[in-house]
Amino acid sequence: MTLDLDADLRAGGWDCHTHVFGPYAQFPLAEDRSYTPPEATQDDYVAHLARLGLKHGVLVHPSAYGEDDSLLRNALAAHPDWRGVTVKQRASRAELVALRDLGVRAARFSQRSGAGANFAGSASFADLQAMAPDLANAGMHAELWTDCMTLDTLADSIGKLPIPVVIDHMGGFDVKAGIDAPGFRALLSLLEGGQVWVKLCAYRNTLGGSLEQAQPFQEAMMAANPDRLVWGSDWPHLRVEPAPDAAELLATFRRWAGSDERVRAVLIDNPARLYA
Repeated sequence: MTLDLDADLRAGGWDCHTHVFGPYAQFPLAEDRSYTPPEATQDDYVAHLARLGLKHGVLVHPSAYGEDDSLLRNALAAHPDWRGVTVKQRASRAELVALRDLGVRAARFSQRSGAGANFAGSASFADLQAMAPDLANAGMHAELWTDCMTLDTLADSIGKLPIPVVIDHMGGFDVKAGIDAPGFRALLSLLEGGQVWVKLCAYRNTLGGSLEQAQPFQEAMMAANPDRLVWGSDWPHLRVEPAPDAAELLATFRRWAGSDERVRAVLIDNPARLYA
């Protein structure tokens, strides 16, 4: 890893998946939330980016706030180097355009396998399909929190959408099923064809095991299409004990990437295009 690359990351590197919470006296959580996280404020996030040696951040609106995006709006207004991902089950075209002007670049949707997998009130894949034309008109993309069991059934529909789709958490791959599992192969096919982007954020798929189990999955994605990959720390690592060290997650990604060129693509060039 070169000193020039580290300097470039400080000037233009991205952490593409994070959340902020609070202060709760100013930005209270939704009353009907399913979890209560500790505060992780904008000042904490500034320190997080500095520790990682990155400049830009992407804030994903958390479900604990329901559809109240006051904190997201406040953060983007105060930090023009950041971008946002909102959660809306429905929104007018004018509202989406206004959000984009503020720094929001995507709306997040959830479609996962298993009973109770999707948060109550969260926007679904059906909502994504309904909103896609207006998202396209606003110059925004969709972010989809899903898993490989579900992706196998959604792949055809994703490929027909008129907007880019960014898959969270590396598609929720199953380390036991391996890289030849049908759902993961479907994800690789979408990635190879440029029909999706993928956020490299491996640790949630390896909880209870070793992070090294994720290396073959990242390498397969790199081989499929390194120009459609971005990286996210998932800070502040909600409901995970013990929480991972974000700096170690970043260092692991860089080690697995195999070259400074690939690190530069994933941490600088690709997100600069996606979140422009």
